Amino acid sequence: MTLNIGLIGYGKWAPNIVKNLNSNPKINLKWICDKNDDRIKKAKSTFFSKVNYTKDYKKIINDKTLDSVAVATGTNTHYSLVKHALLMGKHVFVEKPFTSTVKEAIILKKLAKKMKLKIHVDHIMVHHAAIKKIKKLIVNKSLGNIFYFDCKRMNIGQVRNDVSVTWDLAIHDLSIIDFLTDGKKPNNISAVGKKYLASKESLSFLNLFYPNFISHLQSSWISDHPERKLIIVGSEKTLIFDDLKQNEKLKVYKKNNGLILEKNVAYNSKKLKKENPLYNSIENFRKVVEKNYQSISGPDQAIRIQKILEKADKCMLKK
Repeated sequence: MTLNIGLIGYGKWAPNIVKNLNSNPKINLKWICDKNDDRIKKAKSTFFSKVNYTKDYKKIINDKTLDSVAVATGTNTHYSLVKHALLMGKHVFVEKPFTSTVKEAIILKKLAKKMKLKIHVDHIMVHHAAIKKIKKLIVNKSLGNIFYFDCKRMNIGQVRNDVSVTWDLAIHDLSIIDFLTDGKKPNNISAVGKKYLASKESLSFLNLFYPNFISHLQSSWISDHPERKLIIVGSEKTLIFDDLKQNEKLKVYKKNNGLILEKNVAYNSKKLKKENPLYNSIENFRKVVEKNYQSISGPDQAIRIQKILEKADKCMLKK
Protein backbone atom coordinates (compact mmCIF):
# COMPACT_ATOMS: atom_id res chain seq x y z
CA MET A 1 0.00 0.00 0.00
CA THR A 2 1.33 3.44 -0.99
CA LEU A 3 0.34 6.22 1.40
CA ASN A 4 -0.59 9.51 -0.30
CA ILE A 5 0.11 12.43 2.00
CA GLY A 6 0.15 16.23 2.13
CA LEU A 7 2.26 18.34 4.50
CA ILE A 8 0.83 21.43 6.23
CA GLY A 9 3.56 23.72 7.54
CA TYR A 10 7.09 24.19 6.24
CA GLY A 11 8.99 25.61 9.20
CA LYS A 12 12.34 24.70 10.73
CA TRP A 13 11.68 20.97 11.21
CA ALA A 14 9.56 20.37 8.11
CA PRO A 15 12.45 19.90 5.61
CA ASN A 16 13.51 16.87 7.67
CA ILE A 17 9.98 15.50 7.47
CA VAL A 18 9.89 16.02 3.70
CA LYS A 19 13.28 14.35 3.24
CA ASN A 20 12.15 11.27 5.14
CA LEU A 21 8.73 11.14 3.48
CA ASN A 22 10.44 11.22 0.09
CA SER A 23 12.96 8.54 1.08
CA ASN A 24 10.19 6.08 1.94
CA PRO A 25 9.30 4.10 -1.20
CA LYS A 26 5.80 3.41 0.10
CA ILE A 27 4.88 7.06 0.67
CA ASN A 28 3.88 9.59 -1.99
CA LEU A 29 4.19 13.22 -0.88
CA LYS A 30 1.75 15.17 -3.07
CA TRP A 31 1.43 18.57 -1.37
CA ILE A 32 3.39 21.10 0.70
CA CYS A 33 1.52 24.02 2.26
CA ASP A 34 2.73 27.12 4.07
CA LYS A 35 1.38 30.66 4.35
CA ASN A 36 4.88 32.13 4.06
CA ASP A 37 6.06 32.83 0.48
CA ASP A 38 9.75 32.49 1.39
CA ARG A 39 9.17 29.05 2.87
CA ILE A 40 7.30 27.92 -0.23
CA LYS A 41 10.19 29.18 -2.40
CA LYS A 42 12.65 27.28 -0.22
CA ALA A 43 10.63 24.08 -0.58
CA LYS A 44 10.31 24.52 -4.34
CA SER A 45 14.06 25.00 -4.71
CA THR A 46 14.60 21.53 -3.26
CA PHE A 47 11.54 19.51 -4.26
CA PHE A 48 10.05 21.55 -7.14
CA SER A 49 9.56 18.71 -9.61
CA LYS A 50 7.83 16.29 -7.27
CA VAL A 51 5.27 18.18 -5.22
CA ASN A 52 2.30 20.55 -5.52
CA TYR A 53 2.47 23.77 -3.50
CA THR A 54 -0.19 25.95 -1.91
CA LYS A 55 -0.75 28.61 0.73
CA ASP A 56 -4.25 27.27 1.40
CA TYR A 57 -4.28 24.20 3.68
CA LYS A 58 -7.87 23.42 2.65
CA LYS A 59 -6.66 22.32 -0.78
CA ILE A 60 -4.75 19.52 0.97
CA ILE A 61 -7.49 18.52 3.38
CA ASN A 62 -10.10 18.50 0.58
CA ASP A 63 -7.95 16.45 -1.80
CA LYS A 64 -9.82 13.15 -2.11
CA THR A 65 -6.74 11.36 -3.48
CA LEU A 66 -4.94 11.76 -0.15
CA ASP A 67 -5.05 9.13 2.60
CA SER A 68 -3.37 11.30 5.21
CA VAL A 69 -2.08 14.68 6.30
CA ALA A 70 1.10 15.64 8.16
CA VAL A 71 0.79 18.68 10.43
CA ALA A 72 3.99 20.58 11.26
CA THR A 73 2.64 24.00 12.24
CA GLY A 74 2.61 25.95 15.51
CA THR A 75 1.14 24.01 18.43
CA ASN A 76 -1.79 26.40 18.81
CA THR A 77 -3.00 25.43 15.31
CA HIS A 78 -2.80 21.66 15.78
CA TYR A 79 -6.27 21.15 17.21
CA SER A 80 -8.17 22.89 14.43
CA LEU A 81 -6.05 21.42 11.62
CA VAL A 82 -6.13 17.86 12.95
CA LYS A 83 -9.87 18.07 13.61
CA HIS A 84 -10.55 19.37 10.09
CA ALA A 85 -8.38 16.63 8.57
CA LEU A 86 -10.18 13.90 10.53
CA LEU A 87 -13.59 15.23 9.54
CA MET A 88 -12.47 15.03 5.90
CA GLY A 89 -11.48 11.39 6.34
CA LYS A 90 -7.70 11.79 6.63
CA HIS A 91 -5.30 9.91 8.90
CA VAL A 92 -2.97 12.35 10.70
CA PHE A 93 0.76 12.52 11.45
CA VAL A 94 1.27 15.48 13.80
CA GLU A 95 4.33 17.01 15.38
CA LYS A 96 4.66 17.23 19.15
CA PRO A 97 3.08 18.59 21.27
CA PHE A 98 -0.11 16.97 20.02
CA THR A 99 -2.33 19.85 21.17
CA SER A 100 -2.20 22.86 23.49
CA THR A 101 -4.40 21.19 26.14
CA VAL A 102 -5.39 17.75 27.38
CA LYS A 103 -9.03 18.61 26.71
CA GLU A 104 -8.29 19.18 23.01
CA ALA A 105 -6.30 15.93 22.83
CA ILE A 106 -9.15 13.90 24.29
CA ILE A 107 -11.64 15.40 21.82
CA LEU A 108 -9.40 14.50 18.87
CA LYS A 109 -8.83 10.99 20.19
CA LYS A 110 -12.59 10.42 20.39
CA LEU A 111 -13.14 11.89 16.95
CA ALA A 112 -10.46 9.67 15.38
CA LYS A 113 -12.07 6.61 16.95
CA LYS A 114 -15.50 7.67 15.70
CA MET A 115 -14.16 8.26 12.17
CA LYS A 116 -12.10 5.01 12.28
CA LEU A 117 -8.93 6.96 11.54
CA LYS A 118 -5.41 6.97 12.99
CA ILE A 119 -3.43 9.71 14.71
CA HIS A 120 0.33 9.39 15.13
CA VAL A 121 2.15 11.97 17.28
CA ASP A 122 5.82 12.40 16.40
CA HIS A 123 7.34 11.58 19.79
CA ILE A 124 10.51 10.89 17.86
CA MET A 125 12.62 9.44 20.68
CA VAL A 126 10.25 6.50 21.10
CA HIS A 127 11.38 5.44 17.62
CA HIS A 128 15.13 5.76 18.34
CA ALA A 129 17.11 2.51 18.01
CA ALA A 130 18.88 3.09 21.34
CA ILE A 131 15.61 3.68 23.20
CA LYS A 132 14.17 0.48 21.73
CA LYS A 133 17.29 -1.36 22.93
CA ILE A 134 16.90 0.17 26.41
CA LYS A 135 13.31 -1.08 26.45
CA LYS A 136 14.55 -4.64 25.83
CA LEU A 137 17.14 -4.32 28.61
CA ILE A 138 14.46 -3.17 31.07
CA VAL A 139 12.00 -5.87 30.04
CA ASN A 140 14.73 -8.50 30.49
CA LYS A 141 15.56 -7.09 33.95
CA SER A 142 19.16 -6.46 32.87
CA LEU A 143 19.36 -3.37 35.09
CA GLY A 144 17.55 -4.96 38.03
CA ASN A 145 14.89 -2.90 39.75
CA ILE A 146 14.79 0.69 38.45
CA PHE A 147 15.65 3.28 41.09
CA TYR A 148 15.56 6.50 39.07
CA PHE A 149 15.75 8.26 35.69
CA ASP A 150 17.93 11.37 35.31
CA CYS A 151 17.29 13.30 32.08
CA LYS A 152 19.06 16.38 30.73
CA ARG A 153 18.06 18.12 27.52
CA MET A 154 19.98 21.38 27.30
CA ASN A 155 20.91 23.59 24.39
CA ILE A 156 21.25 27.16 23.24
CA GLY A 157 19.16 27.90 20.19
CA GLN A 158 15.60 28.60 19.20
CA VAL A 159 13.53 30.14 21.99
CA ARG A 160 9.83 29.61 21.39
CA ASN A 161 6.84 31.63 22.55
CA ASP A 162 4.05 29.24 21.52
CA VAL A 163 5.06 26.62 24.12
CA SER A 164 7.41 26.44 27.12
CA VAL A 165 10.66 24.48 27.26
CA THR A 166 8.85 21.69 29.11
CA TRP A 167 6.36 21.28 26.26
CA ASP A 168 9.17 21.55 23.69
CA LEU A 169 12.11 19.60 25.20
CA ALA A 170 11.03 17.80 28.39
CA ILE A 171 8.27 16.19 26.34
CA HIS A 172 10.97 14.06 24.65
CA ASP A 173 12.11 12.64 27.97
CA LEU A 174 8.57 12.18 29.22
CA SER A 175 7.79 10.15 26.09
CA ILE A 176 10.90 8.02 26.72
CA ILE A 177 9.97 7.32 30.34
CA ASP A 178 6.36 6.60 29.35
CA PHE A 179 7.52 4.14 26.67
CA LEU A 180 10.10 2.41 28.87
CA THR A 181 7.68 1.96 31.78
CA ASP A 182 4.60 0.95 29.77
CA GLY A 183 2.75 4.16 30.50
CA LYS A 184 3.18 4.28 34.25
CA LYS A 185 1.75 7.44 35.83
CA PRO A 186 3.46 9.48 38.56
CA ASN A 187 1.78 9.83 41.94
CA ASN A 188 3.18 13.29 42.49
CA ILE A 189 4.87 16.05 40.48
CA SER A 190 6.97 19.06 41.45
CA ALA A 191 8.34 21.62 39.01
CA VAL A 192 10.13 24.96 38.91
CA GLY A 193 11.01 27.13 35.94
CA LYS A 194 12.03 30.61 34.82
CA LYS A 195 11.05 32.78 31.85
CA TYR A 196 14.37 33.99 30.50
CA LEU A 197 14.30 35.60 27.01
CA ALA A 198 10.78 34.27 26.37
CA SER A 199 7.15 34.72 27.40
CA LYS A 200 7.07 31.11 28.63
CA GLU A 201 9.55 29.08 30.69
CA SER A 202 12.91 28.69 28.94
CA LEU A 203 14.42 26.73 31.86
CA SER A 204 12.68 24.03 33.90
CA PHE A 205 13.30 21.29 36.45
CA LEU A 206 10.71 18.53 36.87
CA ASN A 207 10.60 15.85 39.56
CA LEU A 208 8.20 12.96 39.06
CA PHE A 209 7.46 10.51 41.85
CA TYR A 210 6.27 7.04 40.79
CA PRO A 211 5.35 4.12 43.07
CA ASN A 212 8.75 2.41 42.69
CA PHE A 213 11.10 5.00 41.15
CA ILE A 214 11.62 8.72 40.66
CA SER A 215 12.53 10.82 37.62
CA HIS A 216 14.34 14.14 37.34
CA LEU A 217 14.12 16.14 34.10
CA GLN A 218 16.19 19.24 33.37
CA SER A 219 15.40 21.25 30.23
CA SER A 220 16.82 24.49 28.86
CA TRP A 221 16.89 26.63 25.73
CA ILE A 222 19.57 28.90 27.19
CA SER A 223 22.43 26.58 28.13
CA ASP A 224 25.74 27.11 26.33
CA HIS A 225 26.69 23.52 27.17
CA PRO A 226 24.48 21.26 25.01
CA GLU A 227 23.42 17.96 26.58
CA ARG A 228 21.00 15.22 25.61
CA LYS A 229 21.62 12.56 28.19
CA LEU A 230 19.59 9.87 29.96
CA ILE A 231 20.88 8.00 33.02
CA ILE A 232 18.94 5.06 34.43
CA VAL A 233 20.13 3.65 37.75
CA GLY A 234 19.00 0.15 38.65
CA SER A 235 19.76 -2.24 41.48
CA GLU A 236 22.12 -4.28 39.27
CA LYS A 237 23.48 -1.91 36.62
CA THR A 238 23.59 1.74 35.53
CA LEU A 239 22.75 2.80 31.97
CA ILE A 240 23.99 5.97 30.27
CA PHE A 241 22.59 7.14 26.93
CA ASP A 242 24.37 10.19 25.48
CA ASP A 243 22.61 11.15 22.26
CA LEU A 244 25.21 13.79 21.32
CA LYS A 245 27.97 11.21 20.99
CA GLN A 246 28.74 10.08 17.47
CA ASN A 247 29.61 6.54 18.56
CA GLU A 248 28.81 4.34 21.52
CA LYS A 249 25.84 6.46 22.52
CA LEU A 250 24.62 3.75 24.89
CA LYS A 251 26.60 2.02 27.65
CA VAL A 252 25.59 -0.19 30.56
CA TYR A 253 27.88 -0.50 33.58
CA LYS A 254 28.05 -3.20 36.22
CA LYS A 255 27.96 -2.05 39.83
CA ASN A 256 31.39 -1.66 41.47
CA ASN A 257 31.09 -0.10 44.93
CA GLY A 258 29.12 2.77 43.45
CA LEU A 259 31.80 3.63 40.86
CA ILE A 260 31.28 3.78 37.10
CA LEU A 261 34.45 2.42 35.49
CA GLU A 262 35.12 1.70 31.81
CA LYS A 263 36.43 -1.76 32.68
CA ASN A 264 32.98 -2.59 34.06
CA VAL A 265 31.08 -1.98 30.83
CA ALA A 266 28.49 -4.75 30.45
CA TYR A 267 27.12 -3.45 27.14
CA ASN A 268 27.94 -0.75 24.60
CA SER A 269 26.16 0.20 21.43
CA LYS A 270 29.02 -0.43 18.98
CA LYS A 271 26.97 -3.10 17.23
CA LEU A 272 23.64 -1.31 17.52
CA LYS A 273 22.27 -0.70 14.05
CA LYS A 274 22.21 2.98 13.16
CA GLU A 275 18.71 4.10 12.25
CA ASN A 276 17.00 7.40 11.54
CA PRO A 277 14.37 7.88 14.28
CA LEU A 278 12.30 10.29 12.17
CA TYR A 279 12.21 7.78 9.29
CA ASN A 280 11.19 5.12 11.83
CA SER A 281 8.43 7.37 13.17
CA ILE A 282 7.06 8.03 9.69
CA GLU A 283 7.26 4.35 8.77
CA ASN A 284 5.44 3.45 11.99
CA PHE A 285 2.67 5.86 10.97
CA ARG A 286 2.45 4.23 7.53
CA LYS A 287 2.18 0.75 9.07
CA VAL A 288 -0.42 1.93 11.59
CA VAL A 289 -2.59 3.10 8.69
CA GLU A 290 -1.93 0.04 6.53
CA LYS A 291 -2.36 -2.62 9.22
CA ASN A 292 -4.99 -0.82 11.31
CA TYR A 293 -3.44 -0.81 14.78
CA GLN A 294 -2.75 1.94 17.33
CA SER A 295 0.53 3.83 17.23
CA ILE A 296 2.89 3.51 20.19
CA SER A 297 3.07 7.31 20.06
CA GLY A 298 -0.60 7.89 19.43
CA PRO A 299 -3.20 9.96 21.33
CA ASP A 300 -3.14 7.71 24.42
CA GLN A 301 0.55 8.35 25.05
CA ALA A 302 0.19 12.04 24.17
CA ILE A 303 -2.65 12.47 26.68
CA ARG A 304 -0.68 10.79 29.48
CA ILE A 305 2.29 13.06 28.79
CA GLN A 306 0.25 16.24 28.46
CA LYS A 307 -1.48 15.56 31.78
CA ILE A 308 1.98 15.62 33.37
CA LEU A 309 2.89 18.81 31.50
CA GLU A 310 -0.29 20.59 32.61
CA LYS A 311 0.37 19.63 36.24
CA ALA A 312 3.94 20.87 35.89
CA ASP A 313 2.64 24.18 34.51
CA LYS A 314 0.39 24.58 37.56
CA CYS A 315 3.33 23.89 39.87
CA MET A 316 5.42 26.57 38.17
CA LEU A 317 2.60 29.11 38.43
CA LYS A 318 2.58 28.67 42.22
CA LYS A 319 6.32 29.38 42.61
